[in-house]
Amino acid sequence: MREGKALLGIFPELSEIVRTLIPAAAPISGNLPVNQQRKNMKTVSILVVAAAAIGFSGVASAQFAKPEDAIKYRKSALFVMQQHYARVGAMASGRAPFDAKVAADNAAIADSMAKLPWAAFGDGTDKGDTKALPEIWKEQAKFKAAADKMQGEMSKLAAAAKTGNLDSIKTAFQATSGTCKACHDDFRGK
Repeated sequence: MREGKALLGIFPELSEIVRTLIPAAAPISGNLPVNQQRKNMKTVSILVVAAAAIGFSGVASAQFAKPEDAIKYRKSALFVMQQHYARVGAMASGRAPFDAKVAADNAAIADSMAKLPWAAFGDGTDKGDTKALPEIWKEQAKFKAAADKMQGEMSKLAAAAKTGNLDSIKTAFQATSGTCKACHDDFRGK
């Protein structure tokens, strides 16, 4: 939650979009059936991702005003990606009941988010509140290759999830996890 508030502080134009869109998708009162809760969660997620994509499209291609802004941006994008990716992983590992639609929706969001953080690894973003290792800037070609590979595998996961076939999702999830681990091993501190 703190990352979300920080993100809206960096991009105030998103604050108004999110405040406008989320109340329309949120439940009014009481406990809703699980299917309605999922529908509301999906609607809110899609609206937030859409608002982020609109708000970040110009920002991501331009330089950030301050290195701290870039660090917050990439951490937020990676956090959202991880949250949706973990939901697919919970189903792939049997920790959560398999729901093909929920898996496909979450994999699609993770795939979209996987494209966002890389523009925020610019000069000066190696210091501050970050776990990014100096190797990112020393071995930029290797880092870019790792990011590209992860994005490719995340897209394959999204495609597998669209089929609704749990075995395909498991295979794609394992391949994607391998690219995440390899990048973390080489470029992320503890």
